[in-house]
Amino acid sequence: MNTGLWYTGAPLDRVSNRREDRDWLAEVLRARETRIVPVWRSQNLVHNEEDRALLPTVEEAGDLLELGRHISVLGVRDGVAYVGVDLSHLEDPYQHPLIDAQGAFEDLRKVGPVIAREEGAILAHARGLMHWHSRHGFCGACGSPTEITHAGHQRNCTNPDCRTSHFPRTDPAVIMLVTRGEMCLLGRTHNFRPNMYSTLAGFVEPGESLEEAVEREVYEEVGIPVEDVRYMGSQPWPFPCSLMLGFHAEARSTELRIDPVELEDARWLTREQVENPRELGISMPRGDSIAFRLIRAWLEGASELR
Repeated sequence: MNTGLWYTGAPLDRVSNRREDRDWLAEVLRARETRIVPVWRSQNLVHNEEDRALLPTVEEAGDLLELGRHISVLGVRDGVAYVGVDLSHLEDPYQHPLIDAQGAFEDLRKVGPVIAREEGAILAHARGLMHWHSRHGFCGACGSPTEITHAGHQRNCTNPDCRTSHFPRTDPAVIMLVTRGEMCLLGRTHNFRPNMYSTLAGFVEPGESLEEAVEREVYEEVGIPVEDVRYMGSQPWPFPCSLMLGFHAEARSTELRIDPVELEDARWLTREQVENPRELGISMPRGDSIAFRLIRAWLEGASELR
C-alpha cells in the first residue's frame, strides 16, 4: 500500500544480502559515484540555496568518509550506493569546503516537507541509523565497547566472553484518531507547540497487540473506551527512532476524564471546526505527520491513507 506519507517510499534497494561482503563494502566506499548522506547532531545536510538534499559523491567529498565517526550503507539505486555518515563529533562541520560552500545542516522536520519525498525518506533513514549508532557504542549486556559490522547495520560486543549482537532499534507507537459520529477527539501534550492539537498516541508495551495498545492508551489518557479499531497505515518517524502505526477508532462515549500527566487538554471537535481551526484559536498537526493524514482521511471518508 503506497500511502504517500512523508519519509516513506525510499527508492533504495537495502542490499541486506551484501552487508557481510567486505570486498563489496570496500568497493562501495571508494567508488567515485557513491553518494554520501551526512548527518550532524541529528540534522541532515541540504543545499543552502535550493530545496533539495545535498548528497555529494565520493569524487566530490570522499574525505567525509574518513572524517565520519559512524558509516552505514543505506542502499543502492541504479547501481549507485548511498552511504550515511555521522559527523556529530565535529565541532564545526562547515570547515569542510564543500559543506561551507553549498550546504546547511537542518532539522529534517523543517526541510522534509519541502524537498523531494524520496530524498526525505533517504535522509530519514540516515538520521535514524546515525542516532542508533550514537546510543549503542557500548554493549547493553556487559558494558564493553561495540564495533560496527554488516555495513553499519549491526554492532557486535568486542568482549570475547560476550559477543552480543545489537541491531538498529525502532520503537513501535500507535497513533489514533478517535471519533464519535460527526466529531473527532484531539488533544495536546505539554510539549506541543502553542495551541496545536493532534491525535492521541503512545508506545506499544511488551506482550501487547497494536489494537490493545490503542484501547489502553485512549483509556489512560482520556478515560474513554473505544471499539472498531481499524489500521490505516504506518510512517517511519526518526525523531528519534519510532514507527508510527496509525488507526481510527470509534469512542463508546464522549465523557472525558483527562489524565493531567499525559495531556494538557483534550476536546471534541466537529468536522467544520477541524476544517477551520483558526476560528477556535488552535492549529492542526504538521502536514508531514501521519496525525495530519489520519485527520484528513476522516474528513474525506477514506478507509485508508493515500
